Amino acid sequence: MNPIYLALDFSDLGSAIAMAREVRDHVGGYKVGLELIWRAGPEAVEAVSELGLPVFVDAKLHDIPNTVQAAARSIGRLGARFVTVHAGGGEPMMKAAVAGLAETAPDGGVLAVTVLTSLDEREFSRVGFRGSIGDGVDSMVDLAVVSGAEGVVCAVSDLRSVKERAPGLLAVTPGIRMPDDSAHDQERFATPAAARSAGADILVVGRPITASSDPARAARLMTEGVLGVL
Repeated sequence: MNPIYLALDFSDLGSAIAMAREVRDHVGGYKVGLELIWRAGPEAVEAVSELGLPVFVDAKLHDIPNTVQAAARSIGRLGARFVTVHAGGGEPMMKAAVAGLAETAPDGGVLAVTVLTSLDEREFSRVGFRGSIGDGVDSMVDLAVVSGAEGVVCAVSDLRSVKERAPGLLAVTPGIRMPDDSAHDQERFATPAAARSAGADILVVGRPITASSDPARAARLMTEGVLGVL
């Protein structure tokens, strides 16, 4: 399985589809996030899913259980393979997401977002969490397991703990950068090889591919490098 999922972080659907087609032979799936969903609407998920690769809908659902269940049900109808929910919403909310998605996408899975990779220890504390980021991730991983989530979204630095605590969960890592890339808005990032070596099952990659002068070549080289790690 190709672990590279391309983040289609575009403000218009035409550009997103053009990029998705350009790199289709060199990635394992696509991520459709908030920017594209809010600009192009839910049909963005349907359009990307028609390209034939798994679609990871990064909706980051976080609301009362009934609302989240209805939202997950609707997203499943669009062709989503994965849907994200914030683990901070608690066990009842995540269970509701799992149930809602199962109604319309029996093969779909919920991914529990642990701690955003844009947060460092200082910001983590400022928003009201106690303990370290690692402590928070551990608690959220436990919630993901009991809620029936298929996996978690976490930083590469948290992978070892996640895999030891819940080896059956998929580990999805954003914040992937090549050694000479800018960190942009990521505080906790890593190279594709480091992420794969640490146990990542899916690597979400955006700007290192989409901002390249030759996206298809960038995607191919990244995939070859990652698959050669293990």
